[in-house]
Amino acid sequence: MASRPERHARHQGCARSEKSDESRQSAINRVAARAYSTLPRGLIYIKLAPLPPFIFQDPAVAHFILLGIVYVSFISLGLPDGILGVAWPAIRADMGQPLAAVGAITIAMTISSATASYFAGPIAKRVGTGAVVATSCLMTALALIGFAYAPSFVWLVALAVPLGLGAGAVDASLNHFVAAHYSSRHMNWLHGFWGVGATTGPLIMGLALASSTGWTAGAQTIGLIQLGLAVVLWSTLSLWAKEHATPPKEDGEHGATSFKPVRPLALWLAPLTFLFYVAAEMGTGLWAASILVTDRGLSPTDAGVWVSVYFGSITAGRFGVGLIANRLGNRKLVQLGLAVAAVGAAVFAAHGLLGAASQLGLVLMGLGCAPVFPSLMHETARRFPDDIARTVIGRQMTFSYIGGSVVPAAFGLLATWAGLSAVMPVVVVLLIALLALTTALNRMT
Repeated sequence: MASRPERHARHQGCARSEKSDESRQSAINRVAARAYSTLPRGLIYIKLAPLPPFIFQDPAVAHFILLGIVYVSFISLGLPDGILGVAWPAIRADMGQPLAAVGAITIAMTISSATASYFAGPIAKRVGTGAVVATSCLMTALALIGFAYAPSFVWLVALAVPLGLGAGAVDASLNHFVAAHYSSRHMNWLHGFWGVGATTGPLIMGLALASSTGWTAGAQTIGLIQLGLAVVLWSTLSLWAKEHATPPKEDGEHGATSFKPVRPLALWLAPLTFLFYVAAEMGTGLWAASILVTDRGLSPTDAGVWVSVYFGSITAGRFGVGLIANRLGNRKLVQLGLAVAAVGAAVFAAHGLLGAASQLGLVLMGLGCAPVFPSLMHETARRFPDDIARTVIGRQMTFSYIGGSVVPAAFGLLATWAGLSAVMPVVVVLLIALLALTTALNRMT
């Protein structure tokens, strides 16, 4: 008679993890069916098949499969980031909108992303990181496909809300998951792969604009890529709960098991560092071309090349930093990177002294910026206990969106009042202030 409750207990356990191959496949099929049912009728039909059970039985194999999925997710995360600026001239021509109307879309996306990032931690704690990432990816995919079929500009603004919610939630959730389970090397490389996605997205949109299909085909293509990733994420949902890897001990000097007493100030100082950093990085990326064209007489094409070199230096630098990240540690990388970035920004600002050579400051600043964001993010899980780190990372992403939108816009007001030459000195001040903030945060945590 004892066998019946034993079988019942075994059946209950399977719904969560891995007690029985047959029950595991059934659980995955149910998750896949729910994902499938969320797709609009007539849009696309894909049958999700569970992965073979032996894949889930070997922890090492499951670990590498999930790590590969996380890498692909970071590429996918970057794909939509640069396409709006590329497509907007064609969009506004098709829909009869003024140039400034893009602000309505970006504001809707920024507010939605910041809100989703702030609440992503508690939601992921309740339902699991895998479910948050898979749902967010599906939401982003459907929003992008919706862009391609939007009948009016109002629909684009409305679709920017789920697009922003999906982007913000997946950004915060993935960063926390990587910080908790993988080394600083992987965090830097993963953000390098984000740069690959951010570079590829505009190329896809550019090819679509060059063809007869136009911008709608570009949005649809990227949306379908995201949808394919959502299928993979839902099909491998159980892998996320089974990941118990932790960063190696050589991952910096402060990756140990004990934490200093949590000071309330540190819980907000950590997010503030992200506001300062993203403001400096994105502010430079936004206004460098205008500075080069208006103040220094370069052609728009040459200015565009230098901006591409700046962002390319950040991406290449992250791949390079990944080779030494585990030996130097996050805190040293951040301090060194900020010092180099501040020197680079000062060189770019010193056009009166250095002439054309000042453009090389963009390369130096990009290389200095490379380790700052991923290393600061990765160190959060070493500064605070897991439950607190999850919340702090959500705040950090929220402050990042504020720093990437509000401050660069304020630079425009500064340029109107004091001239474009005033922008880069402010960036230098931001980077020096950030160096002081991170030093204080290091003492607290």
